[in-house]
Amino acid sequence: MQEKKVVDIFSPQKEEKAFVFKKKPEAIIKKEKAPRPAIKGIVWVFGGGALILVLTFLFLNLATAKIQVWPETEPLSLKTKVTVDKTASLADFKAALIPGQVFEKTKTITEKFPATGTVLKETKAQGTLRVYNEYSTSPQVLVATTRFVSANGRLFRTPTRVTVPGGSYQGGKLVPGETDIEVVADQPGEDYNIGPSTFSIPGFAGTEKYTKFYAKSFDSMAGGQVQEATQVTKEDLGKAESSLDKRAKTESEEALITALEAEKEINYIKKTLLTQVVETLSLARAGDKVESFNFQIKAKSEVLIFQKEDLEDFVKDFIVSQIGEGLNLYAPSLKIEYDAETVNLETGKVILSLDISAKTYSDLDLVSLKNNLRGKSLLETKIFLENQPAITKTKIEFWPFWVRKVPQDIDKIELQLRVD
Repeated sequence: MQEKKVVDIFSPQKEEKAFVFKKKPEAIIKKEKAPRPAIKGIVWVFGGGALILVLTFLFLNLATAKIQVWPETEPLSLKTKVTVDKTASLADFKAALIPGQVFEKTKTITEKFPATGTVLKETKAQGTLRVYNEYSTSPQVLVATTRFVSANGRLFRTPTRVTVPGGSYQGGKLVPGETDIEVVADQPGEDYNIGPSTFSIPGFAGTEKYTKFYAKSFDSMAGGQVQEATQVTKEDLGKAESSLDKRAKTESEEALITALEAEKEINYIKKTLLTQVVETLSLARAGDKVESFNFQIKAKSEVLIFQKEDLEDFVKDFIVSQIGEGLNLYAPSLKIEYDAETVNLETGKVILSLDISAKTYSDLDLVSLKNNLRGKSLLETKIFLENQPAITKTKIEFWPFWVRKVPQDIDKIELQLRVD
């Protein structure tokens, strides 16, 4: 019998796939952790809003307009006069008067000059004598110019009255009285510079006193000489004064002007400048026997000065009174030239004639202009300003670069008035 095969029959089933789980790379895991699309959108919305707020803040707070305008100008030329008075303490513009004062500087110069005169210089020898009285116990008066003659015949005199004391007895013997006196040679010259000697008194010759009154010198006489010497002459003094006079005046004026130029706020009137010698001094006189001498001169320079501010204020006040309404003075253009018309140094008054030149410009209401420019574009601003009859030129700048209109806040509008 044939063997049969047995076949198992299964109901049809869907084929199942097998899944194998493998470890994924870290990069893939990180990528899967990225924000979802919805979160990214929220970030962009908030970031964009913040940027808009920042830009709006910058626009409102940083936006500025710098506008320069040149008003119409007119040249001005005027003449007037003003008095500078050293007795005035305050300016009086109605009286055309400003205060002045005297400014001064002194210069003292001393210089040594040689003496050019010649003369014989004669001096007499001098010395000391001791005079003895062996005549009596009574004193003896010797009048001034009493003569004393040395053993070699040189004559000396006492210049003053002297008294020789009397002698005294000691042990029955008369001890001479004595005194020291100064004597001067009768004639100049070296011949009288003698050594120690014994002297007699010629005035007592022929009397008993001649041998009883005598003198001795114990030191040499000295100082006698005759030689040629220089002396100061009148011509020497005159030349010294003439030489220093001009120099002292020049240096005094230079010192004055240097000091004035250092004072930037002061003007001086040249026609009132006065320099003179106020003191001369010589330490020698004509006839003085010296080789050189010092001569001194003091000079003083003075000038009338006034404050620049006083003059400018007076001129500005005068200009305002002369120009019409709606015009202003452009102060930097002001120029003042002046000259002394009359000068009275005794009273300290000087009348100045003034030549004035300046620029005036049309008055502009800057606040009104700012209000009219608010919110206007660059072109609108330019057209508006050019249509103003009192404005001749403009320059407009907006900042930052994205600004296209004049800010509404007038504090952000910088309006500058320029006058060239």
